[in-house]
Amino acid sequence: MTQASRVTTFMQDNWTILVHSESKMTIQELNERSRTVFRHIVETYMQTGEPVGSRTLSRITDLDLSAASIRNVMADLVDGGLLYSPHTSAGRLPTQQGLRLFVDGILELGNLTESERADIKARCAVDGRNFEEMLTEASSMLSGLSNCASLVIAPKSDSSVKQIEFVRLGIDRALVIIVTADGMVENRAIELPPGLTDSALREAANYLTTRLAGRTLQATKSEIQRELDSHQAQLDELTQDLIAHDIASWGGRETLIVRGHSNLLQNVQALEDLEKIKDLFDTLEVKKERIKLLELAESGRGVKIFIGSENNLFSLSGTSMIISPYQNSQDQVVGAIGVIGPTRLNYARIVPMVDYTAKVIGKLLD
Repeated sequence: MTQASRVTTFMQDNWTILVHSESKMTIQELNERSRTVFRHIVETYMQTGEPVGSRTLSRITDLDLSAASIRNVMADLVDGGLLYSPHTSAGRLPTQQGLRLFVDGILELGNLTESERADIKARCAVDGRNFEEMLTEASSMLSGLSNCASLVIAPKSDSSVKQIEFVRLGIDRALVIIVTADGMVENRAIELPPGLTDSALREAANYLTTRLAGRTLQATKSEIQRELDSHQAQLDELTQDLIAHDIASWGGRETLIVRGHSNLLQNVQALEDLEKIKDLFDTLEVKKERIKLLELAESGRGVKIFIGSENNLFSLSGTSMIISPYQNSQDQVVGAIGVIGPTRLNYARIVPMVDYTAKVIGKLLD
């Protein structure tokens, strides 16, 4: 059979899912009997995580088929690259291509209830919180509802600065707290020049707050740097060193919020798999990987589903990702929200959940 490749678009409840698929067999090549057997195998696997045998299928399917007939169908599905056997005497499991085919052409997506929608809106409400705190709550909510890990890529802040503070964390480290006019807060730990005093930290904070108040970091960086280079700033040498060293990297960064790490680890039995999951979260902390995630979410509007090795970021950990971008009032993609889970996660429930949460977040940016 020839290798088939396609992009499928799902439309439901005014939202879109774009997915990419590659397999030896297409959905059109499955007759009704094969499709029913395949659907039951995948659905049972998603519930149990265990291989599915012909005797089990003969008891649960709505087909009047013997176990022998079902085995023949399963053999055809194996030949088509949709199923495999983990070992000789076991039942069958869907391959990655089989899961993709199921998601593309057989999966029936659920609808959120009105109470679920109301709950998501309430959990995402900004009342009394800044925007990043709201995104953190949204990430925690998705993790709890999906029983998976969740992630949010928070947008870069182009808002003007309201205040900058330094909080000493030790002899050689401090926390920079940047508060913007729209309530966003960026916290970042920095290294301090040796011998820097608390009074010098306060002096640096006062200097930066005065220069930046009502202006953006990006618009003011070069001006501050010129002032430092020409020694116009009335600051001691260590304070100038602190500002000069760190001002270039302040602001304009996407923030990654991840919740529910333990949900991915709780069913991991092999030490090797545990290390792969840990490596995944370490990779997500790298800025360039956050940018890749955002680019994936931006590539066409709608919810994206990546299964296993379809995305290099998740190829080793054997996980899937459901992710959706969210837009600001100018319809520009500024961030993304998603769920990471095992390849057998509940796509029908989680896809509309991720999509609706992204839309709620986008409306808060209007």
